[in-house]
Amino acid sequence: MTVWVPTDDGHADLSSHDSFVQGAPHNTFARLRRDDPLAWCDYPAGTGFWSVTRHADILALNRDVATLSSAHGIRIEDQTEEEVLARRTFQETDPPEHTRTRLLVAKAFSKPMVALFEAQIRALCDEILDQALAEPEFDAVPAIARELPMRMLGRIIGTPDADLPWLVEKGDALIANTDADFTTHVLDQADTDAYRLMPFRSPAGAELFDYAQRLMADKRAAGDDRGVLHLITQPDADGHVISDTEFRNFFCLLVAAGNDTTRYSIAAALQALAHQPGLLEQLRQGDAALWERAPDEFIRWASPAMYFRRTAMRDFELHGKTVRRGDKVLLWFVSGNRDERAFERPFQVDLHRAENRHLAFGQGGPHVCLGMWLARLEVRVLLQAFVQRVRRIEQTAPHAWLRSNFVGGIKRLPVRVQLT
Repeated sequence: MTVWVPTDDGHADLSSHDSFVQGAPHNTFARLRRDDPLAWCDYPAGTGFWSVTRHADILALNRDVATLSSAHGIRIEDQTEEEVLARRTFQETDPPEHTRTRLLVAKAFSKPMVALFEAQIRALCDEILDQALAEPEFDAVPAIARELPMRMLGRIIGTPDADLPWLVEKGDALIANTDADFTTHVLDQADTDAYRLMPFRSPAGAELFDYAQRLMADKRAAGDDRGVLHLITQPDADGHVISDTEFRNFFCLLVAAGNDTTRYSIAAALQALAHQPGLLEQLRQGDAALWERAPDEFIRWASPAMYFRRTAMRDFELHGKTVRRGDKVLLWFVSGNRDERAFERPFQVDLHRAENRHLAFGQGGPHVCLGMWLARLEVRVLLQAFVQRVRRIEQTAPHAWLRSNFVGGIKRLPVRVQLT
């Protein structure tokens, strides 16, 4: 059974956030994969861009950092050099600079280190589900999907639990800066020029930076040198220490990306459980091998990071077309994760996929998601706890999607549950 059927007419404007308010326009992506896998797209707010939609092409191009650079921005928007330098994180750098910064924090997000969090995550899941499942009907996004990554964020950056709702609210204002439910400064509907040097062109960036400075001052005063924030402030292999601007942008990225993408993966998983009969029981009876596969399949299904933009550093040919140096190239991971050439029955959640080479973590290149092991663990442990408590879940009203062509996810999911 198909969990969700796209409704777009096959000719959606991929530059428009409104094209994604009913979910990703997968009919358009299917047409492009079939007929125009390297498609030129106009962009009314700036220069146009190339859309790459096939799984194999995305995988290959994401590896080719000599041809496609991240250092000129990772979103569609045009930016001046001043804006790029002011707003960039290590995501907007290329090797070897990217590699040097990444190595400072990579150990904290490695599979062995993340595995040490499992007991904490399991305890958090029990607390969250005790509260959420006390009522038979609720919105699963704020009650469950938002709660776990928010609380884990506090463990990672070492901030008081009381501060977490505010932090997540500001993170939402950053990464969901195209949705009026999350910000008063909607990127394409308000004048945001005053914040053009802030992360995600949002006033929330300044508020988060002030918070990060106070947090680090308190940690230093207490002699607390634990955690990822301490690691990122250490000298790299060449003795370079990140600037205040770089630290601000890293903190903003950690708060936003470290919370939202896992939230939307969990929300998508719960929506799939409500619509695809048999998944709950498969999970409930699943062995270790199934539970090893399941998180990746739900994350493929969710594809919360829908694209990343690159900039061509040289002319190159693909599918009979020429991409010119300086052109913007968008790698649509959300399309690659529904590519029929790479996945059988891509519109089904299949917990028995033998090979799941999904692209949701940006696989294939140096920018592969640092938090992928944590995301997998959070999804697995939450679902393990959920299926042991819940016999049935059904959706009671239409769900609502985030208004964004950059981060995709369900922001409201009304459900009813029957407990075991």
